[in-house]
Amino acid sequence: MVEDAWRFVRSFRSLIEEAPLQTYCSALLFAPEKSIVRRIFEKEMPRSVKVISSMAQGWSPCLQILESSGDVLAVAISPDGSQLVSASWDSNVRLWDAVTGVLLLTLVGHTSYVNAVVFSPDGSQLASGSGDGMVRIWDAATGASLRILQGPVGSVNSITFRWDGSQLASGSDDGTMHIWDVTIGALLFTFKGHTSWIRTVAFSPDGSQLASGSEDRTVRIWNAATGAWSGTLKGHTGWVYSVAFSSDGSQLASGSWDHTVRIWKVATGAVLKILTGHTSAVMAVSFSSDGSQLASGSGDRTVRTWNAATGALLRTLKGHTGWINSVTFSREGSQLVSGSGDNTVRIWDLAVRTPLQTLTGHTEYVRSVAFSLDGLRLASASDDKTVGIWDLTTGKLLQMLKGHTDRITAVAFSSDGLQLASGSADKTIRIWHTVSWATLLTFHGHLDFIEVVAFSPDGSQLASGSLDKTIRTWGLVEGASSRTFTGHTDYVTAIAFSPVGSRLASGSSDRTVRIWDLTTETLPQTLDGHTQRVTTVAFSPDGLQLASSSADRTVQVWDLMTGAPRRLLEGHSVSDLASLWNPWHSANASSLLLHSLPIVSASDGWVAIDGRRVLHLPQNYISNRGAVHDNIIAFACDSGQVLILKFE
Repeated sequence: MVEDAWRFVRSFRSLIEEAPLQTYCSALLFAPEKSIVRRIFEKEMPRSVKVISSMAQGWSPCLQILESSGDVLAVAISPDGSQLVSASWDSNVRLWDAVTGVLLLTLVGHTSYVNAVVFSPDGSQLASGSGDGMVRIWDAATGASLRILQGPVGSVNSITFRWDGSQLASGSDDGTMHIWDVTIGALLFTFKGHTSWIRTVAFSPDGSQLASGSEDRTVRIWNAATGAWSGTLKGHTGWVYSVAFSSDGSQLASGSWDHTVRIWKVATGAVLKILTGHTSAVMAVSFSSDGSQLASGSGDRTVRTWNAATGALLRTLKGHTGWINSVTFSREGSQLVSGSGDNTVRIWDLAVRTPLQTLTGHTEYVRSVAFSLDGLRLASASDDKTVGIWDLTTGKLLQMLKGHTDRITAVAFSSDGLQLASGSADKTIRIWHTVSWATLLTFHGHLDFIEVVAFSPDGSQLASGSLDKTIRTWGLVEGASSRTFTGHTDYVTAIAFSPVGSRLASGSSDRTVRIWDLTTETLPQTLDGHTQRVTTVAFSPDGLQLASSSADRTVQVWDLMTGAPRRLLEGHSVSDLASLWNPWHSANASSLLLHSLPIVSASDGWVAIDGRRVLHLPQNYISNRGAVHDNIIAFACDSGQVLILKFE
């Protein structure tokens, strides 16, 4: 009970602090189904909202998520395990309480992104290296800047303390490595030998050696006392991004752009093991303090832990939605900390071997979701090259459609629900039969990724918008032909047919909305007014007006008789307007314009109806991609999950 309560508090700490009453709404709603706290307080859960999609049965290995304001490029744990430090793209260094997740200090001083952070061995100081070419030494208790070390030309990419804290090594873009006297700030040595940027440096546990990894695809070993080169480890076929010594100094691990981790015998330079499994660059490696485990973080958005002796994969930790730039073990090895380009630091409990999950579905980022007109099914498009079909009554996955050869970016149902269209980064569009789920048609013609697809009201045509700046219409009946509409000067990001199908509206990253006459194939109107890309377009039921939303945080309502804007709604964020809005969802469109547009939105982690915040979303479910049908909202999540909520 106590352990479950502690997990509940850690998992939803930021939510509880921001909006305490959401403890009884969001926290209980999104807690695992087998959580003791959830079961005890189940009667307190709101009856006005229901999660239709499958939820986790038990707690995941992720103990806590700490949110930063920029890409997290590096993380480190204090020697006593009480504090975490993170380095961010926003030029700041943040110090966190490792137990509560509370932000203790924000260290300001760097003038460019911070690539590296590390605690001194006694935990009293921490160092940071930045793209501004400086290494800063800070007091870990007060956050005061103690000294600035400046020497290399270009970005400082990696830093490491000697075991006794007396020296610090840094690697930089100029291909050199420097060793500094930390007490007086003097430069002691400059090591040269790499032919490209140094991405990573590490002292051996006894301080006698230094290892450096470079974009020249090599790892070099140096004598730390003399600066003499000891050997070069060759084998990686891509840039080397991270190196780490084992606790006894006999082995060295390296992570590379070639998707592999290599373990080397330091004395001989021989490759002991090559660990494969990551599907993108390995950006970070770290040994546990007892040398039994090795962790790796990758651009594939996973953290993997390995048996260091056998090379066997122990676990794969999923949850980050951006590249993982840094990993580090706690001293006792029971926890792991990772920093990612998704602006978060995650703390993982390695004692949770296999989380009790019943979730099925996508394994990668979900790009788009679309409801069938009858509201009984939902389609989801994912980077895993599949289309998921979901039953909205039960929340169960009905089907996974395979055929595209690259990520799927757009989906749409026909009005009769018998066909489904999917657009992909493979530059093709597929039409699927929604009973047999067979591929009926495959369209080729676009020269770049498909961004959006839409059926005409009578189902005889399909329109598609692409990154190639064109709109195409495709005939779905025998003998029908395709047409191409050009005019936009940037990506086509939104399309919609008029109610009778005679016109087509398109929105673009060129900040314009265009209205096309499909009978004459002419462009009668161009609507200017947005100052950033257009994200959504929708005709009124009578076809006399058009609404468009934009990344400029506005909704424009246009009179299509004159082309003049009739109404401007301001203050909406991008996440309000990415497919989450249906302004014409009413039997009386004119009444909407006389009063206020009913907007269902997701902004800053909240679901709001008519601007009133009703539900706080946990970090894992925050998304700016989704769809609304009646009282059901579906979110396309970065994690690969599809979240379906029903409001009463």
